Amino acid sequence: MAAVSKVFVARLVGLAVLGPDGESIGRVRDLVLALRYDAAPPRALGLAVELTTRRRIFVPMLRVTTIEPDSVTLNTGTVSLRRLNLRPGEALAIGQILDSRVSVVDPEHPELTGTELTVLDLAIERNRTRDWVVTRVAVRAHRSLFGRRSDTQVVEWSSVRGLTHSSLELPGQGVAQALSQFDGMRAADVANALRELPVKRRQEIAAALDDERLADIVQELPVDDQTDLIGRMEVERAADVLEAMDPDDAADLLFELPDSEAEALLQLMDPEESAPVRRLLTHSPDTAGGLMTPEPLIVTAATTIAEALARARNPDLTPASASLTFVVRPPTSTPTGKYLGCVHLQALLREPPANLVGGIIDTNLGRLDPADSLEAVTRYFATYNLVCGPVVDAEGHLLGAVTVDDLLDHLLPEDWRETELDEGESAQAPARPSIPTLRRPGTGEIGRPTPTVGR
Repeated sequence: MAAVSKVFVARLVGLAVLGPDGESIGRVRDLVLALRYDAAPPRALGLAVELTTRRRIFVPMLRVTTIEPDSVTLNTGTVSLRRLNLRPGEALAIGQILDSRVSVVDPEHPELTGTELTVLDLAIERNRTRDWVVTRVAVRAHRSLFGRRSDTQVVEWSSVRGLTHSSLELPGQGVAQALSQFDGMRAADVANALRELPVKRRQEIAAALDDERLADIVQELPVDDQTDLIGRMEVERAADVLEAMDPDDAADLLFELPDSEAEALLQLMDPEESAPVRRLLTHSPDTAGGLMTPEPLIVTAATTIAEALARARNPDLTPASASLTFVVRPPTSTPTGKYLGCVHLQALLREPPANLVGGIIDTNLGRLDPADSLEAVTRYFATYNLVCGPVVDAEGHLLGAVTVDDLLDHLLPEDWRETELDEGESAQAPARPSIPTLRRPGTGEIGRPTPTVGR
């Protein structure tokens, strides 16, 4: 296919990034721009590329050989694996600039003068010095006089007012383009993407997400980012998000807050949602009681195999939680009646659906005490080859269950989400380019301005 020298940024998102021999490196997720303090157009410094491991890295534009309608080809298959980290004066085109509010002063478009406009897309073009720079901006007014969506207009960069570092810090920027990137992404991957954004932009996106989705994402953030995000919300919204979080994750977060702030949030939560969180907070966070989830899969002995399997298929359960079904006497909410034992998922699968769970209870599996240390819990999992284990108090009541993912969260260093293993990483990140050197020129232009980011 023919290479291009002009492209609208939103059309880059999702393109495959290939090495010189056609090997796949990842996909384009954003474009890093150097915003200028004068009237000169921003220069494209490089691509934010998402690897197959979901890590986002910076690939300088000097590495880009060609941009084609379905892929971006690099002049080398070796790239730095260091996580994308914006420097002062840099901004993400999709994550920060699109959806910004601007004005236009353009004699060719007098109808736009005095109108508040939204940035839909940016066009970058390779100039004679082989730099890629922003040359045009696709904008649209919010609504016409009759409430209809206005037409998209493409204007020169020099005509646009309001795309500066200071203006990007002002409140009121839209998030439609940024949110469209996260459709279908796992919560952990969205959390990684949010960490790349400035605090102001992160808060805007958080405000636009519903409570359930935001709760899933907050649970995947490092502790410092969790407390910062929650601390900047209105207390009522923060309480709603905590209600939507898993009780053990909510307790871990509240444990990091000052006692007065934690209690204020607990008071605002629904009593049914705050009760299990309060129970978890009575345990030290590095014990089985502090690690456990108070909502494992629990049934009575009179439950049928078919019903137990249906409960295990609940998509809200993690695979680890679904691996063991705990059998108790009523009540089945924690702390339960007397703990009778457990049934492995494989055992359920081998039994006729009409049989009762009580007939296949494993009463020999060891139990965890809520005061058991992290080392004791680790040895328990290693001894019994489990990914889930019951936490039972001295009176024989089931309090909850520890899953292997909760255990790993506490075994790994506190900053494990921020510092990934970098095997094979180059000793020094590549320097940001001043003049990209492309192997061969291209012609043509990809696409038209579009409000849609994904492909």
